Amino acid sequence: MTDTTRGPAPDPAHHLAYRACRENITRLVTSDLSVAELPVPACPGWNVGDLVSHLVLVCRMAVDEYPGELSDPPPPPQGIPVHELVVTWAELEEHLPGVLARADWLRRRILPLDVLSHELDLRAALGLPPPDGSPALADALDLAVGGFALSLHERGLPTLRVRTPDREWTAGEGEPAATLCGGSLDVFRSLTGRRTVRQIAELYWSTSPASWLPAFTWGPFTPPTRAVEEAGPAPMEPDRHSGA
Repeated sequence: MTDTTRGPAPDPAHHLAYRACRENITRLVTSDLSVAELPVPACPGWNVGDLVSHLVLVCRMAVDEYPGELSDPPPPPQGIPVHELVVTWAELEEHLPGVLARADWLRRRILPLDVLSHELDLRAALGLPPPDGSPALADALDLAVGGFALSLHERGLPTLRVRTPDREWTAGEGEPAATLCGGSLDVFRSLTGRRTVRQIAELYWSTSPASWLPAFTWGPFTPPTRAVEEAGPAPMEPDRHSGA
C-alpha cells in the first residue's frame, strides 16, 4: 500500500489519541448510567456495558503485554458496573505511554483503532453524531486501508485507489484499476465492518464495485447484513483529471 497523501502524516502520539477516545466514552457512559443496558447494534449481542468491558479488557491485555493478538480478545467479562469499569480503565491507561513505547508498530496502532471504532459504535447506539475531528481517525484510517490492501492481495484483486477529502492511498501494487471516494469516517466505517455491502457500494466508485466488495471482509471485520448506522452525506466525486 502506498499513501500518496499531500497533507501531514498521522499523529504518532498513539496514547494521546487513545486517551481522547477513552475520555469521550467515559463521559458518555457516566452522564447517564442507565445507558449501560442499551444494545449496541454495531456489536451484536453486546450492550453498552459489554462494550466498555471489552475496552477495559483490551487495555489490560496491552498493559500486561499479553503476547496474543489484541484484535482477537476473549469475550468481555459481564456484570461489572460501568462506574467501576471506567475507574479501572483510567488506572490502566496511565501505564499505556510506557507500554506503547515498547510495543511493535501494529500493537501501537491497533489500540486507537479499536477504541475509536467503539466510540463510534457507542455514539450510534445513543443516537449521537461522531466526534468532531477525532485525533485517532487519521492513523486508524491509515491502518484500516493497510489491512484492506492485504485483503485485496490475498484475493488477487486489482489495485484500488482510495480517496478521502484530504488523503489518498493506493491499495495494492501497480496502477489502480478504479477509485473509491468517500468521507473519512464513511471510508473508515466501511473498512471496519460497520457498513453493509449496499452502503459500501453507495460510496462513489469510478466503476462497478462488485469485484472489490469481498475484500471488505478481512481480519475481525465483516460487513453487517443489516444497517447498524446511517451513512454520511453523499460522497464526493474524484478529480476528473486523476485517472481511474
